[in-house]
Amino acid sequence: MAKVFIDGEAGTTGLGIRDRLAHVPGIELKSLTGDKRKDPAARRAIMAEVDLVVLCLPDDAAKESVALAAELGDKAPKMLDASTAHRVAPNWAYGFPELEKGHAEAIAKARLVSNPGCYPTGAIALLRPLTEAGLLPADYPITVNAVSGYSGGGKAMIEAHEKDGGPAFELYALGLSHKHVPELMKYAGLTRRPLFVPSVGHFRQGMLVSIPLHLETLPGKPKAADLKAAMAQHFAGADLVKVIDAEASGKLEPEALNDTDRLELRVFANEEARQAVLVARLDNLGKGASGAAVQNIRLMLDL
Repeated sequence: MAKVFIDGEAGTTGLGIRDRLAHVPGIELKSLTGDKRKDPAARRAIMAEVDLVVLCLPDDAAKESVALAAELGDKAPKMLDASTAHRVAPNWAYGFPELEKGHAEAIAKARLVSNPGCYPTGAIALLRPLTEAGLLPADYPITVNAVSGYSGGGKAMIEAHEKDGGPAFELYALGLSHKHVPELMKYAGLTRRPLFVPSVGHFRQGMLVSIPLHLETLPGKPKAADLKAAMAQHFAGADLVKVIDAEASGKLEPEALNDTDRLELRVFANEEARQAVLVARLDNLGKGASGAAVQNIRLMLDL
C-alpha cells in the first residue's frame, strides 16, 4: 500500500482529493488531527512515514512544508503541490500529463510535481497545440476570458455565495496581475504576456475558458479547421482531453462536465468574418483541481 498524507486536507481541494483517493486501490491515507495539523514536528514526522505528500495550502505554507520535507534528506517523500508556489519553479515537473508527448512519463519519474491551476489548464490546452504547430506566434497578443463556479474561490467566496447570496456574475483580478499568468505563459509557449480576465458566476462548479482570435492576423491565415486539427493531433490518444465539434447553436454552458475529470476543447468560428473563439470546458474541481491531482498521484505512485 502506498501511503499518502494530505497537508491541508480540510480545504476544498484537499477534501476533493481525499474523497477521490478513498476509491483508489493501493492507497492508504494518513492524517493528523487537532493541533497536530499545524505542528511542524508532527507534520515532519508523518512525512517520514509516507510515500507522497499532497500540499493543499496557501503558497507560503506550501513552501514551509517543502522545507520540512527537505529536512528528511533521503527519506523525504515525493510531493505534489496544489498551490501556486512551485508551478514555474525549477526542478518541479508541471502536472499536466497531456502537455506534450512523454510528459506523463516525466511526471511519473519526478519527486516534485506542481498541480496546474484550473484556468491555465483550459488556456494551455487550447494554446499549446497551436504554438507548437506554428499556427500561433509566441508573441501573439492573446486575451483569455474565463468564468468559473464560485467553489474555486476559497472559503470566503463560497460562504458569500451559499450563505449571503453572492453576485450573479463578477469580474475580478482587473489589476491584470493574476497569479496564474506565469504558468499560463510558460506552458502555453507564449513570450508576450496575455491579457487574462477571470470571472465568477453564481453556480458552484464548472468552468469555461475562451480565447478570441483574428484568423487573418495569424501566420498562413489558417482556417478554423486547421486549428481544430492541430488540437486533435496534439491530444490524440488522450483519455481525458477531447476535441469536440462546436455546437451549431453557438451556445455553451459551463456545468456539463461537473463531477468528471474530463476537459473538452472546441473551435467556434465565422469563416466569412475570419474570426474564431477557442473554448475549453472543464470542472474547476475536477481536471481543474482534485481530479488532476489524483491523475498525477496515480502516475507518481505507479498505480
